[in-house]
Amino acid sequence: MSHNGVALRAVTRSVGFLTAGALAVTALSGCSSEDKASKPLAEQDIAPAARDQVTDGGTLHWAVDAVPETLNTFQADADATTTTVAQAVLPSMYRLDANGRPQINPDYLESAKVVETEPKQVVLYKLNQQAVWSDGREIGAADFAAQWRALSGKDSAYWTARNAGYERIDKIERGANDLEVRVTFARPYADWRSLFSPLYPKDVMGSPDAFNDSARKKLKVTAGPFQVKKVDRKEDEVTLTRNPRWWGHPAKLNEIVLRAVPRDKRVTALAAGTIELAEIDPEALGRIGLAARAGAKAGRSPLAGPGGLPDRRSGGNLGAADALRAWAVAHGDDEEAADEEISARQKERKALAAYAREQAALKGFEVRRSLEPAYTQLALNGASGPLADERVRRAVARAIDRKALAGVVLSPLGLPAVPVGSHLALSGQDAYADNSGAIGGPDTKEARALLADAGWVAGGPVEKEKKKKGGKAAGTEGKKAGRDSADGDRDGDDGAYIVGEDDKSDDKDPKDHRKGADGPRHLAQDGKQYTNKLKQGGAPGAYAPKGTAAPADAATKVLAKNGKALALRFVLPSGPGSETLRTVAGRISSMLEKVGIRTAISKVSDESYFKDHIASGQYDLALYSWPASAFPATDARPIFAKPVPAADGSLNVEQNYTRVGTDQVDQLFDQALATLDEGKSRSLIRKADARIWAAAGSIPLYQRPQLTAAKKNVVNAGSFGFQTPVYEDMGFLKKGAKPLSGPSAN
Repeated sequence: MSHNGVALRAVTRSVGFLTAGALAVTALSGCSSEDKASKPLAEQDIAPAARDQVTDGGTLHWAVDAVPETLNTFQADADATTTTVAQAVLPSMYRLDANGRPQINPDYLESAKVVETEPKQVVLYKLNQQAVWSDGREIGAADFAAQWRALSGKDSAYWTARNAGYERIDKIERGANDLEVRVTFARPYADWRSLFSPLYPKDVMGSPDAFNDSARKKLKVTAGPFQVKKVDRKEDEVTLTRNPRWWGHPAKLNEIVLRAVPRDKRVTALAAGTIELAEIDPEALGRIGLAARAGAKAGRSPLAGPGGLPDRRSGGNLGAADALRAWAVAHGDDEEAADEEISARQKERKALAAYAREQAALKGFEVRRSLEPAYTQLALNGASGPLADERVRRAVARAIDRKALAGVVLSPLGLPAVPVGSHLALSGQDAYADNSGAIGGPDTKEARALLADAGWVAGGPVEKEKKKKGGKAAGTEGKKAGRDSADGDRDGDDGAYIVGEDDKSDDKDPKDHRKGADGPRHLAQDGKQYTNKLKQGGAPGAYAPKGTAAPADAATKVLAKNGKALALRFVLPSGPGSETLRTVAGRISSMLEKVGIRTAISKVSDESYFKDHIASGQYDLALYSWPASAFPATDARPIFAKPVPAADGSLNVEQNYTRVGTDQVDQLFDQALATLDEGKSRSLIRKADARIWAAAGSIPLYQRPQLTAAKKNVVNAGSFGFQTPVYEDMGFLKKGAKPLSGPSAN
């Protein structure tokens, strides 16, 4: 599963503890709709066009977050752009369809199937006889074997970030001819289709030095419709060009330029014509939508005042400004003041003119909308503190209205606001089933009952704790101090209030963040950093921007146990573009307050968010995302596996950053991996998901929105949803041609 912004990038498939008790919940045996195929909640939106309607040639400039540090997807610092490059230039035995299901890629494979199960599982790959590397050598068993040896985990000299599945292989050998590859497994492996996608040439995988270094900055040998022409770190772009040895449908584009553009600069870059395709956030969606609406109003100038006459906003013209100055001086006004007024008007005129140019340029773009194959979750750190008690975690889950949260994020974008019902798959995928019934729906009464059963008493005595610099939020057993404390970082203090305290100044009518007024944006970061200081004599609580009204139905009594108030530290990243997280966190805090749980929201830098907080366990509550995998038994296991003590006494959590796991979940994953019966494996995955729900270590909320701005004549590109992009079909629509019918652009 992958990291984009606050989404954790799971390039690592393999990189005191509690269990969920035996619960009398029928959903634990799997969903009643287990055998019913689900559908994706939203279709891909790419302006599809037949290849004969696409112009031959041209360069597509495509905005990405960064030039990748490595072009080797199996290294720890690989990112989303690494994956994009690999998809365009390297072989993949399987690609995902619109439902997120793996399908044979006929450009590389004629067939692949299990030909033996006893005494060992054997998969026979029959390669496309035209498949060759860009140096002319045939793709064959030597490449498969080199990749297996590099990723098997047996040689620590290879700096690999993931090897799941490769460690199960016993041997790889040539089949009846050079086009056949026989892969024999030491242990049965249900997810064998996940292997060799991408496939690197033996030149890269053949030695540790080559693996560790040669593919970081260059890929000399490739085998896709494109090849890497240049990685220009000075200009922050990667240029892909047509592969002359490509045997499939020739690429329509001459080049694809992946250009690093910050998300908050992308609309400006679109308007300037330096990019034609860019994933954007909802604020940018608004700017492009405004331009489209303005364009529909024919005959009206955006700079015209009432009656079509230039007004102060337009600045008129310089002659009028000179006349104004002469009039002001003649009537005894200060000459310097008159000059300042003229300068201000000239600046306004320039700004409005620039705005008008941007709006005019943006009329040539549209926004293509779908849902990203990833979901945002509320993570509950069960390592220590109140959330170490399963009953408290379950109370949090019962207090949350997931449908309302999905509505806050997705409804304003015109996307289906359906909460995610599985940790291991998304609607449309084979393994998907809504197992949320294992925890139950929103129920404040039940949540309060669970808290009472756990010993948290309303209005109980609370010991006054001595405030000390670097103190921890209640319920967090972290080792960090300073910025990691409940006091937060003193920089960027915009004021705060504690959810649950009376706000004497709520006669004002400030914008309420709980109404979603800020609007959802990209999920990666979350606005300015706020100082999370407690009011004098106040209890720990949830903080919101200055001027935000406290909820009218806030609880009046603090839940307490053993002299400590029930307060949880809610950690969020503080970078730009994460108003979605601010809105969602505010809503969650209000929901929890209704059952007596208070939260202290702590904003931390993006750079330290995962390393210093999520991965190291310095949080109680957090929001981050996991992508859906076509192979959940392989890819999701490290995320939900029960943490185990390492030899040095530390805790090996792999990617289970909530520290909540059970032996039963681990066993179900193991069984799903070891069965070659697809129906049985799917059933086991669904049962594992039901038990993950019951343990309440994480609560899936909503599928992430996917918004892509594209020039109107760019086709076969945009918001791809589950489906692997077909790079050779991307291009510019011929004049007079029309895209095929599909989802509307706006």
